[in-house]
Amino acid sequence: MNVKDFDYHLPEELIAQDPLEDRSSSRLMILDKTTGQLQHSVFKNIIEELHEGDCLVINNTKVIPARLYGAKVDTNAKIEVLLLKRRENNIWEVLVKPGKKAKPGTEISFGDGKLVGTVIDIVEEGNRLIQFSYEGIFEEVLDELGQMPLPPYITHQLKDKNRYQTVYAKYDGSAAAPTAGLHFTKELLEQIEKKGVKIASVTLHVGLGTFRPVKVENVLEHHMHSEFFMIEEAEAKKINDTKDAGGRVISVGTTSCRTLESAADENGRVKATSGWTDIFIYPGYEFKIIDALITNFHLPQSTLLMLVSALAGREHVLAAYEEAVKERYRFFSFGDAMFIR
Repeated sequence: MNVKDFDYHLPEELIAQDPLEDRSSSRLMILDKTTGQLQHSVFKNIIEELHEGDCLVINNTKVIPARLYGAKVDTNAKIEVLLLKRRENNIWEVLVKPGKKAKPGTEISFGDGKLVGTVIDIVEEGNRLIQFSYEGIFEEVLDELGQMPLPPYITHQLKDKNRYQTVYAKYDGSAAAPTAGLHFTKELLEQIEKKGVKIASVTLHVGLGTFRPVKVENVLEHHMHSEFFMIEEAEAKKINDTKDAGGRVISVGTTSCRTLESAADENGRVKATSGWTDIFIYPGYEFKIIDALITNFHLPQSTLLMLVSALAGREHVLAAYEEAVKERYRFFSFGDAMFIR
């Protein structure tokens, strides 16, 4: 399976740079995974696609303002740090730019010394381990000094931090938003519940690996980064009860999908669990839990495009993307949505 099998042409002007004022007014393409048939709609009409007895599974992770701009204490040279994974004792695994300035022992000051980081080690792929010192509560300091870690293809400044956050974000820990969830408003979720659709929450803290390109020709040689996930007992029960009653489990986003598929046993039951997953879903994968998927339009040659191709078939997905380009849909994080049913 060659990475070029998942390529498509995308005019740069179709990459959405700003979120729409009304989250639920983005466009919605509906793709039948069996026939490849397409329909065009508006996201708020997703409620028409959901049936009583279905279960919508959302990822309640919260994006932290993980991008920090600081300076080396000794030379005042500018340094950018992106928080990736929290370790113990105020130690974080981070991405540093420029990396050559961040040797072990380097001290970096943020916000005139409100936060100070010391590089203590270099780990895989050149990431650094930094130990932070500060007064007060780390999350409050970070909220003051940090910026939302928008993807590299978004060049506009985000006016409102909350627009890169789902309305149901709960647990701090992501370096990127689970973007399929950005289309939901609280009102729309209430209407969905009133229709008799269960809403189950899972947590997967999205890492930077979500933006990393596939650098190998053979897809099977690609190594996925691990991300922390968690499913609570009550939420697992909602999902299993839905399956038992013959309802559909509909994943909101590829992160919810990977969480469910990581936590499923061979009998298609979800168990309450937490841990790290590096699951890589590509064509040929047999889904254990999910029946349908709400997702955005993904980057060419990306692992996310491979995941949706595993669910709906590569030819159907690439034909849908070609149609989306022709119809001037908006792509990527702040773009339009697709419902694969």
